[in-house]
Amino acid sequence: MTGLYIHVPFCVSKCPYCDFYSLAAQDDFTMDAYTDELCRRLSLLPASLTADTLYFGGGTPSLLGGKRLTRILEAAHRFLTADAEVTLEANPAETLRDTFEAFKAAGGNRLSMGMQAATDAGLSALGRRHTPASLRQAVADAHRAGLHNLSLDMMLATPHQTEADVDAAVAVCRDSDATHVSAYLLKIEEGTPFYEQRDRLSLPDEDDTAARYLYACEALEQAGYRQYEISNFAKDGFESRHNLKYWNGEEYIGLGPAAHSFFGGQRTYFERSLTRFLQGAEPLPEDPDATVRDASWEEYAMLRLRLTDGIDRRLFEARFGFPLPTAVDRAAAQLPPTLVHCDEQRIALTRDGFLLSNTLIARLLWSDEDF
Repeated sequence: MTGLYIHVPFCVSKCPYCDFYSLAAQDDFTMDAYTDELCRRLSLLPASLTADTLYFGGGTPSLLGGKRLTRILEAAHRFLTADAEVTLEANPAETLRDTFEAFKAAGGNRLSMGMQAATDAGLSALGRRHTPASLRQAVADAHRAGLHNLSLDMMLATPHQTEADVDAAVAVCRDSDATHVSAYLLKIEEGTPFYEQRDRLSLPDEDDTAARYLYACEALEQAGYRQYEISNFAKDGFESRHNLKYWNGEEYIGLGPAAHSFFGGQRTYFERSLTRFLQGAEPLPEDPDATVRDASWEEYAMLRLRLTDGIDRRLFEARFGFPLPTAVDRAAAQLPPTLVHCDEQRIALTRDGFLLSNTLIARLLWSDEDF
């Protein structure tokens, strides 16, 4: 089945580390026009389409409010299975009770909220607008609305962060009855305010960053969240079904400026322009000269190596019609078992290996050189 992704590019203000496509919150006229255009484009999708996930990402999708979200969900309803996972990203700085209630009534059943840090100092260092108190209120409003499948984001290796700060964030996840946690290492992206300030930020070195990641992984597992991907942890049965589509090389359709799709054998994307999207611009091919009926085996393997399950040999051969190339096993044999697990069933990165994922994946898939 297919996943649907809807990008909502509106934010009250842009966080200094964020490089996602987003704009300052627009007037009602613009957000109404954007909702109209999303509904129009949904109406043009193939009638035979069946989707079992829908994800509102951003930006801050909750800024659309309950009425607009309801309109979009009504337009998407004909594609969604009865058990579809329908996720809304939300910023806990906003007053969200009415939005959550409308989202739930329209068929929404999962929330992803940007906690990022659990202390005033940690939030201030990241330029976040919400407070620990407003997060608690948003969580309470979510549960009151009947939205109990709740994911919280937390950031690691941020300015001045300590193990006690990590413990505080994990405790909030546990006490909020969150079912899922995304724990991301802060990445300084070119073109962001943090990039311009990078020499003045009090950031941990590589060793401290690794230690903070490993500490957070252990703390989250002790709190009942099993790691299933480099940066994602969940209680049993609450893994993000939508994001698993990306990591499993399955099809998805993205709508909105900067949204990407892999559907019908083609990879396409929309320009990073709200104006162009509202004008009806069509998505562009990622590679005008390529048409693929499936993800290449290298791409599939690369994405699967982000998961703790890694590459399952049986599933790989069933998908591609040939076994995992022996060059991958040769490369794995040259790597320390503390970083790469390899047996007759699968090849997977270890938790320590996740810290070197880009290097290790390149060695496994595209190089026979010694480590």
